[in-house]
Amino acid sequence: MAVRGNSIIKGIEVSEVITLLNKAYADEWLAYYQYFIEAKVIKGIMKDAAIAELDQHATDELRHANLIAERILQLGGTPLLNPKEWFTHTNCGYEEPKNFDVVAILEDSIKGEQCAITTYANIADIVKDKDIVTYDIVSQILADEVEHEEDLQALHDDISDFISSIKQNIS
Repeated sequence: MAVRGNSIIKGIEVSEVITLLNKAYADEWLAYYQYFIEAKVIKGIMKDAAIAELDQHATDELRHANLIAERILQLGGTPLLNPKEWFTHTNCGYEEPKNFDVVAILEDSIKGEQCAITTYANIADIVKDKDIVTYDIVSQILADEVEHEEDLQALHDDISDFISSIKQNIS
């Protein structure tokens, strides 16, 4: 634990920050797996574009988990050690893909990003002006999650518009 580094934290208990970060850590691992498995099972029109997006997001979620783990360790805590704990500590949960259609997968992924945005916005509000280092980390992750939602929504809309266009031309 960085004694001097932790001494700059004011108005919040370090243990509370560690708890918040461990919940986010669980979310990141579950999001990583969600994107990983969705990229494997996805089917349908323009799936290659969706796979590329899902693979990139999986990589980003793994990077986020690493950033959070490093911050938890800096604070003198321990990241969740058992994957079973991810399910009991998560903010956003995990829903296995049931419909492998590209549009359904993208809709599920958008919901996940929206939950992540809410989670990181809340953490940022809690630690703002109390723990500048954690605030900086969660702000960076929040920016990524906002970008992810936008990327997924744009792809979803492009595919949906394309499908609608095909249906109109068939009629």
